[in-house]
Amino acid sequence: MSGGRNWRLVRAGTDAVPSSARRFMARARQRRMRAALPWAVAAGVLLVAGGLVWLVYGTSVLGVREVKVVGTQFVAVTQIEQAAAVPDAEPLARVDLDGVRARVRELPPVERVVVRRSWPSTLVVEVVERTPVAAVPQHGEFALIDRTGVAYRTVKEPPAGLPLVRVDFPGASDVNTRSALTVLAALSDELREQVVAVSVAAPAQIKLELSKERTVVWGDDTQSDTKSQVATVLLKRAGKEIDVSAPSVVTIR
Repeated sequence: MSGGRNWRLVRAGTDAVPSSARRFMARARQRRMRAALPWAVAAGVLLVAGGLVWLVYGTSVLGVREVKVVGTQFVAVTQIEQAAAVPDAEPLARVDLDGVRARVRELPPVERVVVRRSWPSTLVVEVVERTPVAAVPQHGEFALIDRTGVAYRTVKEPPAGLPLVRVDFPGASDVNTRSALTVLAALSDELREQVVAVSVAAPAQIKLELSKERTVVWGDDTQSDTKSQVATVLLKRAGKEIDVSAPSVVTIR
């Protein structure tokens, strides 16, 4: 078209832009980069943290490979493992420690349990077994009871030096069992060495069977500390039966 203008795109050289404008634009870019940097770092941290959480809680990479049982003497390790009931390769971080502790604690011979994680792949179960303080004769065998009266194990023969407790229904809730344990706990060392059995026909009918066929009539379990002191002194006296049921007025036969 005659008389029209011909336009042509020409790239301007750097000299065409004033240096002040170039400095302004560079500073603007730096400000944008500085403003975006915290967000980029935060996104990176969240991404890494999310990956770690998924690795620990959502995969078997840090799963349970071993249940390590510590402290058992009479309870089989397999019993503890079965009671713990932790699936193989379950993420260690997701193991319910309280649940494991409660299940293992249900085993009669177990008194206390501590459960902890040992990274990267071991669950440690520390067991404290009950300690017998007496044996109860039952149908030709002996039930071992601990200091709380729990009957937790049956044996053919009682451990050497363990006194017998003669009650009909041993257990932590049995009043006769509790009376026998109260008396045993109050005995002096000298008296304890001679005790063969504690017989409890009723709460107020407690007797100690001593060596050399001697007996101590105890009465009920009240004033047991005083009765123990009096009976210990009277052990040096002759006589087959010492009655301390009323410790202020004792008799020897």
